[in-house]
Amino acid sequence: MTLVGSLNIVLYFVLLVLLTKPMGIFLHRVFEGEATFLTPVVRPIEKFIYKLTGVREDEDMPWSVYTIAMLIFSLVTILMTYAILRWQGMPFMPLNPMHFGSPSAPSWGTPMTPDLAFNTAISFSTNTNWQAYSGESTMSYFSQMVGLASHNFFSAATGIAVAVAFVRGLSRKSASGVGNFWVDLTRATAYVLLPISLIMALVFVQQGMPQNFHAYKTVQTIEGTSQIIPGGPVASQEAIKMLGTNGGGIFNANSAHPFENPTPLTNFIEMLSIFSIGAGLVYMFGIAVGNVKQGWAIFAAMSGLFLLGAIVCYAQEAHGIPNINGVAIGGNMEGKEARFGIAASTLFATITTDASCGAVNSMHDSFTPLGGLVPMANILTGEVIFGGVGAGLYGMLMYAILAVFIAGLMVGRTPEYLGKKVESFEVKMAMLATLILVADVLGFTAVACVAHVPHPATYWNTVSGTPPSVNALASANTNNSGPHGFSEILYTFDSATGNNGSAFAGISVNTPFWNLLIGLAMLIGRFLMIVPLLAIAGSMAHKKRVPVSAGTFPTDTPLFAGLLVGVVIIVGALSYFPAVALGPVVEHFLMMGGKTF
Repeated sequence: MTLVGSLNIVLYFVLLVLLTKPMGIFLHRVFEGEATFLTPVVRPIEKFIYKLTGVREDEDMPWSVYTIAMLIFSLVTILMTYAILRWQGMPFMPLNPMHFGSPSAPSWGTPMTPDLAFNTAISFSTNTNWQAYSGESTMSYFSQMVGLASHNFFSAATGIAVAVAFVRGLSRKSASGVGNFWVDLTRATAYVLLPISLIMALVFVQQGMPQNFHAYKTVQTIEGTSQIIPGGPVASQEAIKMLGTNGGGIFNANSAHPFENPTPLTNFIEMLSIFSIGAGLVYMFGIAVGNVKQGWAIFAAMSGLFLLGAIVCYAQEAHGIPNINGVAIGGNMEGKEARFGIAASTLFATITTDASCGAVNSMHDSFTPLGGLVPMANILTGEVIFGGVGAGLYGMLMYAILAVFIAGLMVGRTPEYLGKKVESFEVKMAMLATLILVADVLGFTAVACVAHVPHPATYWNTVSGTPPSVNALASANTNNSGPHGFSEILYTFDSATGNNGSAFAGISVNTPFWNLLIGLAMLIGRFLMIVPLLAIAGSMAHKKRVPVSAGTFPTDTPLFAGLLVGVVIIVGALSYFPAVALGPVVEHFLMMGGKTF
């Protein structure tokens, strides 16, 4: 670790802290319907949208109606995107200069099969942005903008809306509703995502990102060979890709590609934008409940987990691969862009997996075992460390309910959070959401391993009598053997369930089996977590506040922040440690013994 690399982490965190309060105040005003500096421009458009769609702005929805509206909206956008992707090669579809999806497509183009369209439509509607394809060889510009980039706004706005509804459930007194989904969705898009994305896109264009509709160019290289140079509306999609914690890139190399991330400044802006709304929502929560210390306690817990991950990941990659075959290799640069180096790469990897972003500027598959464990573990927490826009806050508040329940058991009284009793229904719903995520990750990982094992006799060693190895389990689709091959599978469903979208990238996943299985994992990870949490919001909104007493456990102190960190780590460790032990932990000890995969 170098001084410059360490200062990079410090500078990032300081700027994030400075940005949190103004962003939180702005978000609170937006969702309370108060005037902001954007109101003169955006308010007339907002009112026109309500009039056009028949939305009654003052309607307060019960949690069940709010949930149904969210599910219907998500279903419609999934079907819309599926149709766009399947029809992209039709003559009537515009902005397809490379003719992808048509008989005139280049020989190196990837066909948009039904299973790939299914996987991609679900991926972008769930804010996962998992990509089983290379964007530059698969998607038309129309598909990129209307089919995918529109979801970058819709899915991000949906996550923000759910978080705002959850906060209302905790802050309101004896209320029957948690807000209006259509109003929250509109305000998140019109006041927050669109304006900031517009400014970011202009900065990115100035820094050298392409923004065009040109067909790809074929040029002669200095070696005398030809090379295809892709183009497209990169800057506009890169902005919402990062701000909305989406992560899906136009190019296969994602933010390691010089067109998506041309300079150190764009790299830093991209990282800062990933956390900006998530951190602001935490401060907004403090304002909404009438005690900003509550928000700062949540912020402190998130910050502690973030800094722990960033330091561990940087330290492991800076240390490199020790003494393999008698050669000490310091500093692991495999899979990293020389333009960014180890510090900026590991910081980016930590941030993008703390949030449900999934954008990458280095290949996580090439990290050292414990360095790669950090992004894996970040997602396994449920991505509550600032998290995706909205998702991080409502995920951490779920852990806060579990934390006060545990604290209540310790002191022998009914747990309370924000002056409201946490009873059996809330704890059951929080545990249901937690267990759904665990079952999704581990269950699909097991299915993927077992489904790719041929008849046992194929891999049984007749000489030694040993059973099939992990390599046999993963041989059909993974590019690596042993525990690293298992880690690739585990990370795949970790990423899909956590709606992250990054990958160890060692699996050939564009097959019907993988596309369908990952698609189901993404649906479960997104919606079967949101529904129980909205049920908690509705239940808490009905409750009256109880007076503070001598036995009330304060939830705005460093002690509670520490307890919250402990609950997140313990729940993750108890749930996933056996699986993690079979992957990166075993791989680390084997690496120390001189064996790599």
